Amino acid sequence: MKDNNCIFCKLANGEIPTNAIYEDEDFKVILDASPASKGHALILPKEHYANIYEIDDEVLAKASKLAKKIITHEKDVLKCDGYNVVQNNGEVAGQTVFHYHMHLIPRYASDDNTNVIEWKHKEFTDDEMAQICKEMKL
Repeated sequence: MKDNNCIFCKLANGEIPTNAIYEDEDFKVILDASPASKGHALILPKEHYANIYEIDDEVLAKASKLAKKIITHEKDVLKCDGYNVVQNNGEVAGQTVFHYHMHLIPRYASDDNTNVIEWKHKEFTDDEMAQICKEMKL
């Protein structure tokens, strides 16, 4: 279903003009309006899912395959040196629009924007790591 109050639903379904680079029955891929680099694109499902916890597994699998297709093509076309594929869930993780989407960010060796993805590394003791592992096992 679509959310009539969601900006990404409106972008994905053609209610708001975009710089689209790909479209099929499930997705629209658009250039990000505030890009981190040349060619920064967003994969937007046409149906509304707030985040990865809500998205249908089949749609999620299609989004991943589409990400590979787009970045493989763009790497050849844009001559970028690498790619970040970013998908945020929750405000604390950097999600600002609560419609599932993937950022496809071309990276260039010559770019001054080297900290698109950055975090402070944490250290845990062997015992702490063992406990975390035990808690997280499926």
